Amino acid sequence: MSFDLSAYKKDAPEKKELKRNTGQFQFSKKLSDKKKEVFYRELGMLLKSGVDFKKALEILSNQSANKLEKEIILRIKERVVEGRSIYESMRETNQFSPYEYYSIQIGEETRKLEEVLTELQKYFNRKIQMQRQIVSVLTYPTIVMLVTILVLYFMLNKVVPMFSSVFKQFGSELPKSTQIILKISNHSGTIFTMVAIVIFGLIAVHFLLKGKNSYRAFTTGLLLRIPYFGNLVRKIYISRFCQAMNLLITSKTTLINALTLTSKMIGFYPIEVAIEAIKDDITRGVSLSDSLKKHTVFENKMVSMVEVAEQVNQLDTMFERLSEQYNEEISHQTKMIGVVLEPMIIIVIGVIVGVIMVSMYAPMFDLSKIIRN
Repeated sequence: MSFDLSAYKKDAPEKKELKRNTGQFQFSKKLSDKKKEVFYRELGMLLKSGVDFKKALEILSNQSANKLEKEIILRIKERVVEGRSIYESMRETNQFSPYEYYSIQIGEETRKLEEVLTELQKYFNRKIQMQRQIVSVLTYPTIVMLVTILVLYFMLNKVVPMFSSVFKQFGSELPKSTQIILKISNHSGTIFTMVAIVIFGLIAVHFLLKGKNSYRAFTTGLLLRIPYFGNLVRKIYISRFCQAMNLLITSKTTLINALTLTSKMIGFYPIEVAIEAIKDDITRGVSLSDSLKKHTVFENKMVSMVEVAEQVNQLDTMFERLSEQYNEEISHQTKMIGVVLEPMIIIVIGVIVGVIMVSMYAPMFDLSKIIRN
């Protein structure tokens, strides 16, 4: 599909109003994934029905009740009418990720914008479903952990000191566990403060260093070594890799260009490094599957499927199936997180509370034995 944008004259009042609205607007807020999913779905539907791009944006801006979304759509429309490409217009708003505007660029260049918009809508739909699933799975454990921290803080600052005043009257040596709990209670304020400082410090360091490759290599390597969670994270990014490759290869993009754009879209350091090496191998005549084998971030199952797809020249279809398969596995593993975490948290809470209570009541039992004797 091509858009005859030169046939449209700029409406002076509309442009004047737009400049007044967007000139001082800094786009400090971000569009939610849900709004993006709706935007891509409705824009794709309008283009498929024969509406030109400028008119489609006008319709979307008029029906939007959100001020931020309306101004972003009008900003894109203004840039496109001025002669900019759609992907450049979207990129300049700072509201869209590289995955989105590079996908739009492929759609423009291959005249498959409607298909690309459909894929982006599916991508955000899957992302939203995954986020909702993760939130539903982690809500209960998070609440329980917060309550546990509050209860622990209350016990160490209120309950244990009450026992401490009683123990001072015993005149006998307290059990080792009781002494440890009392020491922790006496310094609980300092301990909780230090823990909070460390947490906020780590967050600050993360935001300061997250753009450095050495830090990204360290954190992603550490993340991938975490049992269960590391494998889940790897599958999430492999799924995005397969989805991006499917989109780009389907659009008849060369394999080297597809890998280059996929590297920009993914934003996961191990895959980015692997793609750079894979591109060099392919330039020298090495097959994609043989190059993938050299990098541990890609699973053997995926490499084997890609090898078969290369032999029958069906890479796009295979990447689509792999993406669907990984999405199913991710959904299952996400559900299992809740199944595993809930009993583990209950056990941990029981152990913590049990140790404190036993340590506090043990001297009482010893005292009762002495009194009876």
